[in-house]
Amino acid sequence: MAIKPLVGVTACVKDVGLHPYHMSGDKYLRAVSVAAQGLPVIIPSLAELTDIDGLLEHLDGLLFTGSPSNVEPFHYQGTASEAGTAHDPQRDSTTLPLLRAAVAAGIPVLGICRGFQEMNVAFGGSLHQKVHETGTFMDHREANDASLDVQYAAAHAVHVQPGGVFAALDLPSVIQVNSIHSQGIDRLAPGLRVEAIAPDGLIEAFSVDRGPIEGSKAFAVGVQWHPEWQVLSNPPYLSIFQAFGDACRQRAARRKAR
Repeated sequence: MAIKPLVGVTACVKDVGLHPYHMSGDKYLRAVSVAAQGLPVIIPSLAELTDIDGLLEHLDGLLFTGSPSNVEPFHYQGTASEAGTAHDPQRDSTTLPLLRAAVAAGIPVLGICRGFQEMNVAFGGSLHQKVHETGTFMDHREANDASLDVQYAAAHAVHVQPGGVFAALDLPSVIQVNSIHSQGIDRLAPGLRVEAIAPDGLIEAFSVDRGPIEGSKAFAVGVQWHPEWQVLSNPPYLSIFQAFGDACRQRAARRKAR
C-alpha cells in the first residue's frame, strides 16, 4: 500500500463570535487530499506553545495557505500598513520560523498567495503592500462583488522560466493563472530562484535554490496565484500539487525507514 504522507496546513486566527479560532480553508485541505494524495493536518498558530523541531519530526510536508490578512511589514522593514489592513500576528510568529526550519530540514514546502509572501519574507525579501499603486504593475486584485468562479477565473498569463523546477515538471512555457492579491514581491530574498513572471514583470512563482539556503534539499516552491482552486481540472495546477505530493511521499518513506 502506498504511503500517505502527513501534510501540515497552516492556520489563520479568526474571531467567531467572542472566541478566536484557528482555521484553514476547505479548498487547501481538499487539494492536499485529492491532488497531492496526502493526509492534511491543521497546524495551529501557537508559536509560543509549538516545539517546531518536534513538530517537523512528524510531518512529511507543509502547505502555507493564502489568507485575507497580510504579513506585518515590520518583518521586512516595510512602512506601517494603512489603517484597517488585516493582520494575523499569531500566524506570522508561527509561519516565519516554521518555514525556515522546514526548508533547513529538507521538508517539502508549498506556499500559496500569503504563503508565497511569507516564504519571501522568511528568507530576507520584502513586499509591495499595494502592487496596483506602484505605477509599475497592473492591478492584480479580484472583483470583490463577483462570484467565486469569476474571481478565480484565469486573469493573466505567467511565463515559466527555463531551467527551474517548473520547467523540469514540463509545465507549458506560458500558463494562465488566477489573480487574487494586492501585495507582491518587491525584493526577492537571497537564495530564491524565479520560476514564473507575469506580463508586467511581477514575480509570480519561485523555488528555493539548492545552493544559497543551507539545507534546501527538497521541493520548496511558492506561487502567488491559487492552484488549489479546481485543481483537478487544471493540468498545470495539478502538476504542481502532484510534484509536492511526490516529494512528501519520498519524505514519508524515509521517515518510515528510520
